[in-house]
Amino acid sequence: MTAKSILLVEDDPALRLLTARALRANGYDVRTASTGAEMWVMLDSAPADLIVLDIMLPGTTGIELFRRLRKESDTPVIFVSARGSEEDRVLGLELGADDYLAKPFSTRELIARIGAVLRRGGSDEERAPVQKMLTFDGWSLSLSRHELRSPEGALVDLTGAEFDLLATFLGQPQRVIGRQRLIELSRTRLSDSSDRSIDVLVSRLRRKLSNPNGQAPIATVRGIGYMFTAEVARH
Repeated sequence: MTAKSILLVEDDPALRLLTARALRANGYDVRTASTGAEMWVMLDSAPADLIVLDIMLPGTTGIELFRRLRKESDTPVIFVSARGSEEDRVLGLELGADDYLAKPFSTRELIARIGAVLRRGGSDEERAPVQKMLTFDGWSLSLSRHELRSPEGALVDLTGAEFDLLATFLGQPQRVIGRQRLIELSRTRLSDSSDRSIDVLVSRLRRKLSNPNGQAPIATVRGIGYMFTAEVARH
């Protein structure tokens, strides 16, 4: 099996070297960059399966790099930052990052999170051969292709965390699911695993599922969690 390619974008030389060594020791093909300019050179030479991106980079910040990257690619991104406040974590999730890890972090935790994000986007063979297509209100979610299509047939872009969350809702339609249970069921490895992190993901998912009237089939159950209100068919 070909090793997964990781692009590590980190301006701290010691941390970059230590992290790259740990990732290579765990079987990843690792390339490194210390600035945004170097990151683009690396990506132009060869794509990456996942990018570990420091937010506080010299010059162009990780946030700005991520916004530009998302216009060109859906490569999974894990943000790392010395700024570990809840506001920064929520901003990373709202932008569509696949995960966020505050410094200082252990390399074991980073490796676990990388593995979780890559599993979300695994190949058809790596996914369990369960219900491959789920439909609701004219929408269709392909579990084998990791694709969501609108009633008009348009492909809707989902991050790995959004896909996991939607698949969880569709697996338990018309049932109230608590926030903590959603974290456990959807396998979204959020850095703080807080209620607010799930609320951010639900809000993003609602926007993408909204009809022309601004309504989406996800109801808030005050003080408990959420419920997917539409009927779901499995094919």
